[in-house]
Amino acid sequence: MKRNYMKRLVCCLAAAAMLLAVQAAEADGPRAGSPYSIIPMPARIVMAQGSYTLPAQGAKVYIRGAETGALAQYMSASALRTTTIGSRGKADITITISGKSARQAAAEGYTLTVTPKRIAISAATETGAFYAVQTLLQLTAQGTSHSIDCCTITDQPRFPYRGLHFDVSRHFFSKAYLLKQIDAMALLKLNRMHLHLTDAAGWRLAIDRYPRLTSLAAWRVGKTWQEWCDGGSQYCAQEDPRAQGGYYTKDDIRELLAYAQARHITVIPEIEMPGHSEEVLAAYPEVSCDGTGKGSDFCPGKEATFRFLEEVLSEVIDLFPSHYIHIGGDEAGKAKWKTCPDCQRRMKEEGLKDVDELQSYLIQRIEKFVNAKGRDIIGWDEILEGGLAPNATVMSWRGTSGGIKAIKAGHDVVMTPGEFYYLDHTQDAPFKEPVSIGGYGSLEVTYGYDPADPSLSADELKHLLGVQGNLWTEYVPTEEHAEYMYYPRAFAVAETGWSRAEDKDYGRFRPRAVALCGLLRQMGYHTFDLANEYGNRKESLAPVEHLAKGCKVTYNQPFSKEWPSAGATTLTDGVLGGWTYQDHKWQGLLKDLDVVIDLGKVQPVHYVGASFMHQPGPGVFIPTKMEVEVSADGKQYERIGEVWGDIDDKIPNLLFKTYSLTCNRQARYIRVHAVNPKAFIFVDEIIVN
Repeated sequence: MKRNYMKRLVCCLAAAAMLLAVQAAEADGPRAGSPYSIIPMPARIVMAQGSYTLPAQGAKVYIRGAETGALAQYMSASALRTTTIGSRGKADITITISGKSARQAAAEGYTLTVTPKRIAISAATETGAFYAVQTLLQLTAQGTSHSIDCCTITDQPRFPYRGLHFDVSRHFFSKAYLLKQIDAMALLKLNRMHLHLTDAAGWRLAIDRYPRLTSLAAWRVGKTWQEWCDGGSQYCAQEDPRAQGGYYTKDDIRELLAYAQARHITVIPEIEMPGHSEEVLAAYPEVSCDGTGKGSDFCPGKEATFRFLEEVLSEVIDLFPSHYIHIGGDEAGKAKWKTCPDCQRRMKEEGLKDVDELQSYLIQRIEKFVNAKGRDIIGWDEILEGGLAPNATVMSWRGTSGGIKAIKAGHDVVMTPGEFYYLDHTQDAPFKEPVSIGGYGSLEVTYGYDPADPSLSADELKHLLGVQGNLWTEYVPTEEHAEYMYYPRAFAVAETGWSRAEDKDYGRFRPRAVALCGLLRQMGYHTFDLANEYGNRKESLAPVEHLAKGCKVTYNQPFSKEWPSAGATTLTDGVLGGWTYQDHKWQGLLKDLDVVIDLGKVQPVHYVGASFMHQPGPGVFIPTKMEVEVSADGKQYERIGEVWGDIDDKIPNLLFKTYSLTCNRQARYIRVHAVNPKAFIFVDEIIVN
């Protein structure tokens, strides 16, 4: 009896010791050598006693499997500086690749075991083994630390698609820059590089059949996108001394693809259509509606358009092995289609009722062509308009509704919602950050998104391929600036794409992200200074008390259905907005703000004020002026004054202005009228004291 008691006691003490060891390891999270420092967080970690120290002069690795040469070469050139040997017994690291995998997740999965004697990796495929090596690189802080805690890591990804988007049209970035980002993506176990190669600001890929795409459409007058826009959006010949831009040769792309393939990353090319194509129309005006080359949309009524697109796509497909060919599909204006004789004839011949169906005709025709080449198309969620092409995959960027709709219709979807995954939004307080297109997307905001919407069934979730972070570069003119915008928010995309949803915890993630930012900076990357983050607009962090809080608001002009915030209670709910209207605390109006607040009874009124947002990138401007009237009975109003706007529309920064008036009146009703200058105005609260 006593022996059994002692046995149970020893077991309990051992379990308690192990639990304390795990808790200590978690508390030590960002420390090099700890498995709790890794991003993305592995699926399962089991701690063990002790540690293993890799040889400082470089480890010996033994690899057994069908395809080992590329992995051995990669490890030798990496910070691990390994030497491949033929003896398992003398190896510091052993890697076993079984070559058997029934499921995609398992194909990318691995087991990494650290004992006091060696490190052992097992995986079904070379891809899984490669990801184990990335974990090892993080554990050793890119080879700068040699001691690793003993543990067993069993890991595999949540989603098969884990991507980053690179806009090299608005500002051309070098091949060397893209190669560098591939290394960072590999470290994060990201596996899709989406190249936005064409847009109005410049065509970036050599096409043999259409040389003017690179002799003219790749070059512009204006170093930055803003300078180009302000200067009339002019293109010029490559030889022009004013020429700014560039393009990738086919040999450049081949080098990029080989580099990516060695790091198990698929490069997906995007050829934009039917909109965002001003540069193409300038070079080849015959594919525009009126033949002048003016406008932004291809003419779907002309066979010349389809001949051009098919010949371009043929060269793209011959060059890129990616299963997906991205065809854009977003933000087509379609205005000229309504009066273009060719478009109208096409609509009549095909029985199309509107221009949305005409766009769908173009997308579906292109899909058939791409399918015949053995590939599939992927496009932004506007390709849903007019009817989705049968085999198309959707990237949902305008929120999540388009993606959910496509999933429920049986289509595969990659979630890229702008509110969370547009990395061109400022990631900290705008007053301390570079000018951005607008919006606020902190690391916490990006990390907080989960793509598995509760409305989706288990079967429907099978169509959710994964996630992608997008960086559009209108306001990102340099490679250093682009890196600053990617990291650390790309860490959050990676963890959402790889790690189990139940393991996500921002409080535990942030210290790891701070540490990984430091590591990337040591590796030569320009990252955001997460350790000294300012955070959201302080006014938005606590409710505000005032006389009108909770009072009824009557709208003489309706608020926008797209940006309602909390509806009719928004302006008196005591909630102030943060750095972006996407936080659903700001209410948007396309017409004037014209409201009456009922205080419930006549009482002294000394102050009326409201804050408005200036964000010209997406077309948000402060009011021209704000007028305030007061009344005791709701019939007879007395005007107490007006305040005028004083922020120039051309200032690109995100700014806020409070319009306020003081008075000394007895009133029950307060009328506030803010004049809309041209587009959206956003207001968060009307404060009365």
